Amino acid sequence: MPSEDIRLKLAQTHKLRDANPLDQSDEFKAFILACRHGDLPKCQEYINRGVNINGRDSFDYTPLILASLCGHFELVHLLLDSGANAERNTFQGERCIYNALNNKIRKLLLQYDFSKTSDPHVYWSSHISSLLARTTPWTSDFTLKAGSQSFPLHKFLFASRTPFFQQKLQEKPGLASWTIEDSVPVEAVSIVLRHVYLDDSPTDLVTPPAGSVPFKEHEGEEEGGAERVEKVFRGVEQLSKQLGLEQGWDGEAAKDRRLARQRFLDEEERALKQLRDFFTSKILANKVVVDANQASNVKWMSNDNPAFADVLLRADEPDDTYNNDDVGTVESAPGHVVPTPLNGETTSIHPSKSNDSHPSESPRRCVLYPVHKAMLIRSEYFSKMFSGDFLESQHAEHLRMITIDVSPPVLELVLTYLYIENPIIPLQHALDVLYAADMLFLDALKTKAAQAISALGNPTTTTTTTTGAPPQHASETQQVISPDNDPLEAEPINIYDVVHAAWDLRVRRLEEFAARYLAYHLEDYIDDPDFHDLIRESASRIKKREETDSIELLDDIRHYLSDRFRLRFPDTRLDQLMEVGDEEGGQGGEDATGTGRKDEDASVGGYGEEGAAKGARGLQGEEPDTVTEDAFASDAIHHQLLLDKIEDMLERLKLSA
Repeated sequence: MPSEDIRLKLAQTHKLRDANPLDQSDEFKAFILACRHGDLPKCQEYINRGVNINGRDSFDYTPLILASLCGHFELVHLLLDSGANAERNTFQGERCIYNALNNKIRKLLLQYDFSKTSDPHVYWSSHISSLLARTTPWTSDFTLKAGSQSFPLHKFLFASRTPFFQQKLQEKPGLASWTIEDSVPVEAVSIVLRHVYLDDSPTDLVTPPAGSVPFKEHEGEEEGGAERVEKVFRGVEQLSKQLGLEQGWDGEAAKDRRLARQRFLDEEERALKQLRDFFTSKILANKVVVDANQASNVKWMSNDNPAFADVLLRADEPDDTYNNDDVGTVESAPGHVVPTPLNGETTSIHPSKSNDSHPSESPRRCVLYPVHKAMLIRSEYFSKMFSGDFLESQHAEHLRMITIDVSPPVLELVLTYLYIENPIIPLQHALDVLYAADMLFLDALKTKAAQAISALGNPTTTTTTTTGAPPQHASETQQVISPDNDPLEAEPINIYDVVHAAWDLRVRRLEEFAARYLAYHLEDYIDDPDFHDLIRESASRIKKREETDSIELLDDIRHYLSDRFRLRFPDTRLDQLMEVGDEEGGQGGEDATGTGRKDEDASVGGYGEEGAAKGARGLQGEEPDTVTEDAFASDAIHHQLLLDKIEDMLERLKLSA
């Protein structure tokens, strides 16, 4: 068939790339090893570095296949959210689903949005392409004229995507329109604009359906269809060269669906890089750092500013940011401000000179970001603001200032998401980003923040030791102990705050993460009064609570506690060994007491009073029981002791679950 011949020819000339290319770099090998071990923080670190998430090693394993095969559910979720390809109609996708260790992972793979995994930036590119035809709210600030038609466009997008307009707008930021030569057909202009805006270019110029007209002819022109198409092709090539596009629209590529898709993804990545450079050089580099009481003095012209912005976003630093030693993150901003005042002259607004003589009395400062409505309306919050009769939607001579109730680092992460889709969210800002995303109705950003918390919040080394007692943790500092008993750096996040955020914002993923985290570190929290208050609060979330009602958080902790101690060895029949141990302990108790009742001290793994005492010493961080050499039996002791501690806690709280 002709299409097969074209595809074979393209593959032979290496134009079609392998969806899962062989990657033998040291970085990818380390990433594969982290996926095999289920190391979430390290995997997140490599993903942030830009490792090829769809590569394969010398054994034809992709990261997603390994994570699925080894049973790391959270890692599979992270890889899918990060763009790992798992399409069922491909060999690697079917292999991933077939090799899934359990039904939970298999169900996740089957239910996932595969259109997102094949193009992780599909929502971003869809928004960019929608700007070409969007009229509400009105965001255009530039007009391109071709013949008798006018195209409303956006300066910031053309300045970032086309070298020609980048130079023109840099020389004259107030430029409002541009006229294309009459020799270029209007259809060619439309195709190039759709290409710049990542819209689908017409394919009927190349392969018209039977009985259809190849392209709509201009009124008053009598040229034939083939001649018209050829003229459009020449116009597209001429205009692409004039604008300086690295890769223009290719009619030959449209003949093959796979090649057209590949070229679109390449153009999407190129557009992301270009907009990232613009975001860094024009928005972050032009952010204004001033004292909060001087913010109203900053005046930028609406149609003539270096960032081509049409609105200013303001974020105030917390009151305790500028004190004796803590200078926050705003020090990375320019040390001066160059606004455009009313009289048109250039002035500078510096922080108060009293900062040097009295650092403890530094005034509160704020950061202003010049941004664009066209990107802000990705948020439903801003879309409604700019579409209604609010003051912010009305045009003014100077940029209107909108205050957002978040800190500057958090606002930068939100803007990074709006402009370039993939912010790297540090753990210390993840909760604030989560609340900001909820306030701005950015569900995708909420998912990314929850993903950052669940991935980075997991310590590199867990406490699921198979020999001896669980490692000791400091309940106040929340330290993580390595296998060598060396204290690691404390996690910069409070698990109680995570639980409350999950409840307030109804993020089930965070509820599961918090329950799993508490179960794997229960030794640190079981005697903490704050933990008791959390359990009491979880119980009170059920209105008109009855004695038979359960406590959701505690049920989840018990479930993950079983995962920690028992379900890690599903093939060892540990439950049956536990039952045998209980029977033996019951017989020992009957012989010792002369009654038919099982002794209470013999109920922990069948080791009686001595075993319980040894296990209790293990919970306190002392040396593990040297008598109990069986690792499974040692885990059983710790598991039962933790369950007993939970029951004791419920008795003290006068709760039943």
